[in-house]
Amino acid sequence: MNTTSDTNTPVRNLNPITAATMLALASFSVTPAMAEEAQANTESKIEAITVTATKRSQVIYEVPIAMSAFSGDDLESQGISSITDVGKFVPNLNITGFSAGHNSSANPFIRGIGLQDHLITTDPGVSVYVDGVYLGRQVGQNWNLANIERIEVLRGPQGTLYGRNSIGGAINIITKQPDQDALVKVSGEVGTRGRLKGSIFTNQAIGDDLAFNFNLGFNRRGGLGEFTNLPNAEYDVGENQDFHGRLSVKYNASDDLRLVFTADANDGEGGTRPFTTLIDEMPNGRLYQNGLRNSDVAADPYDNATGTIETATVSNKANGLSLTADYDINAELGAKLIFSQRSSEYKAGLDDDGTATALDHYPERGEADQTSIELQFTGYLGDVDFVTGLYWFNEEGSNRQSDTEASFNSGPTKLELDQETTSQAVFINLGYDLTDDLRLSGGVRYTQDEKSASTNVFDPVGTIYSSHDWNEFSWELAANYTFENGLNWYGTVQTGYQSGQYPARPYFLIGQFFGLGGFDNPEAGALVRANNAFMASDNIDAINYETGLKGQLTNDFSMSLALFNTEYDHLPYQVNLVTEAGFDTNNLIVEQTSRGVEFESTYFVTDNFTLHSSFGFMDVDVKEQNGIKPVAPLTPEWTASLSPSYEFELSNNALITTRFDVSYRDSMYGEPSSDPRRMTQIDERTTVNFDIMYAPANANWDLSLYGRNIFDERYDDARLNTGDYILVIKSNDASEFGVRFRATY
Repeated sequence: MNTTSDTNTPVRNLNPITAATMLALASFSVTPAMAEEAQANTESKIEAITVTATKRSQVIYEVPIAMSAFSGDDLESQGISSITDVGKFVPNLNITGFSAGHNSSANPFIRGIGLQDHLITTDPGVSVYVDGVYLGRQVGQNWNLANIERIEVLRGPQGTLYGRNSIGGAINIITKQPDQDALVKVSGEVGTRGRLKGSIFTNQAIGDDLAFNFNLGFNRRGGLGEFTNLPNAEYDVGENQDFHGRLSVKYNASDDLRLVFTADANDGEGGTRPFTTLIDEMPNGRLYQNGLRNSDVAADPYDNATGTIETATVSNKANGLSLTADYDINAELGAKLIFSQRSSEYKAGLDDDGTATALDHYPERGEADQTSIELQFTGYLGDVDFVTGLYWFNEEGSNRQSDTEASFNSGPTKLELDQETTSQAVFINLGYDLTDDLRLSGGVRYTQDEKSASTNVFDPVGTIYSSHDWNEFSWELAANYTFENGLNWYGTVQTGYQSGQYPARPYFLIGQFFGLGGFDNPEAGALVRANNAFMASDNIDAINYETGLKGQLTNDFSMSLALFNTEYDHLPYQVNLVTEAGFDTNNLIVEQTSRGVEFESTYFVTDNFTLHSSFGFMDVDVKEQNGIKPVAPLTPEWTASLSPSYEFELSNNALITTRFDVSYRDSMYGEPSSDPRRMTQIDERTTVNFDIMYAPANANWDLSLYGRNIFDERYDDARLNTGDYILVIKSNDASEFGVRFRATY
């Protein structure tokens, strides 16, 4: 850690963009020369990944946006088993798991855009897709990555092809489709911290036109702490287990028509993720004034001193059905239909005071049901290729905190949120090869969103209803040029859009009730409704200017380099400050600019030695408003990873493959305030994994020794200063060592 800081010291004295560019270009200029010197033959050692980021198949180097891609083999070799793990190896990507203490949640932040809250009235700024199906809710998004063909991480606004809620970027998960190969794979993992993991995958053909694949898995890991006042708690703190399965059936109905039906399900539960509460640091807060102290919280931050059984156990269930139909209309025109239905439900919550006293605890339940339909047409009109289509999405969901279970300051509190969202869009993207080397592309998307929401946080106020609609045009222009050496240059201007949102926790309605006279004014509730206090925000707009280089420079070296500047308008921030009067909450609508550099490379140093690296720098500037200068939360300035691997052959022709992965995330803030008195800065962290695999010659199995976070780097996922206490959400990441077995039949 100190070495990293010392190395970066002179760099930090430069302009940030200049410094980052110099580092990236230094790698670019030196490494190809080394690769050319080490080149042993003319055959390329690098396999370029084919991606579908533009909803058409392209080699990753040809896509005019910044993106990272992991093949299924990459995921296995790096020990990546969840979306959270992906966040360790992509520049300017940080993924947390904050949501209500739930282990199944994934909260991605790309280039300073993400979402901390998970309630039904909030939408993430980074969209997650599985086989073209948008996952609307964060709880349950920490997708199990078994049976995965590849993962694509698209950075920057993706408003044209992916629509709303992708102003920061998009994550595509593509599963393996059934084919004609007969295959059975089994894997198992046993490790420390109670790790027990097993899965089976099979692909089988039933005749020439019908095939299926199926995977079933179980994953369990023990906890990191104990519920000190709940000896009969079902799970330890941070313990989790889940069952997951997926069935895909592919039917070639004719030479022109292909149908894929998929069903998946996940069922997980465990103990709430680790968190602790700092009370003494807030002597003016309610907890301190109620006589609670840090000594009342568990001494070990990974233990939990709650006396509330309702918040000790979390659970989630998710299932989905999808049908994809591909139809070749003729030699130059094709159509695709993607239909999906998904449902999810969860039980979670936090005992925020972290003590046996039932002061602030919020057991919570939520559910969501969504249906989506997308119709695409792809093809050629002369020299112009195109992707166009229609999209429809509907979601109904709710969140509940019962006043018979939840409490605030030892008194009952409630939260009832319901929302229905309907989104419709039409889009088109065109591409034209101006020359053999120069390609121009662009597109436009029109989106119309409508939300109907209701809330009840206080019975005297009653249930308040509201509805609103938004519409927006998103567009994109891009050019990419291929040099003689295979290097691709691209320049892109793209916009993004996110519809407005209703307040996630509208307890301000209680204040308005009493501000209008409360119980002394029988018309107070009516006045609150009349004033329409439960209002939706304006939509968020984004525009991104980006240029980059990517490609395979030699048979041994490939790289990508991106420079970007993204401007956001109407971005809502709740900024809390410490003042002489105590505590001040400010709801701001701000302008934000994110700018930075991203670099990735793969270098075959020798035939046996491979080095993968990633590097990201980002400067996020949020415009000052009303004398307040916010910061982007959960957004590290520097990100980096280094993954060397070495393969050697034993005398019996068996192969040993060793791999190390080092991931670094800079310090960041847990909320949109950098006020040091709020004590919400999250320390930098470096995690290290290793994997040593033994594969006998001419065998169908391999055996690995693995270590994850081998130095047991403990770090915070989030820090929130409520004014009454500091809530510290701890990562569920911890050192783990074990053995993995895989066999293919």
